[in-house]
Amino acid sequence: MYYQRTQNFSSRRQQNWSRNQNTVAFVSAIKLGPVTHTVLVALMITVLGLIYLTQATRATSYDYETQKIDSQIAELNTQKSDLQIENARLTALQTVKNSSVASTMVAPTSTNYVAQ
Repeated sequence: MYYQRTQNFSSRRQQNWSRNQNTVAFVSAIKLGPVTHTVLVALMITVLGLIYLTQATRATSYDYETQKIDSQIAELNTQKSDLQIENARLTALQTVKNSSVASTMVAPTSTNYVAQ
């Protein structure tokens, strides 16, 4: 039996190919028409639009939450200022009542009112 070589070895350097260069080109067996391309582009745009809408909705929900928290902060600040005023009023009355000037005062014997 005799072995005969069917292919000849050819060096890459003879074909002007360099390292890491593809020597095979892939050709797809599936061919798409213009209508299919249009449908695919429309689907991609729709998906990207839906992704954008979900992101925008998240930002809006965060905005509503921050607005609600800001209103709570404003309400609590109002309550705090009201409590500070009431505390000052009550403290002032208690201080005046216990002062040395108030302890020397006497209740009046008679009270007269002026008619207008």
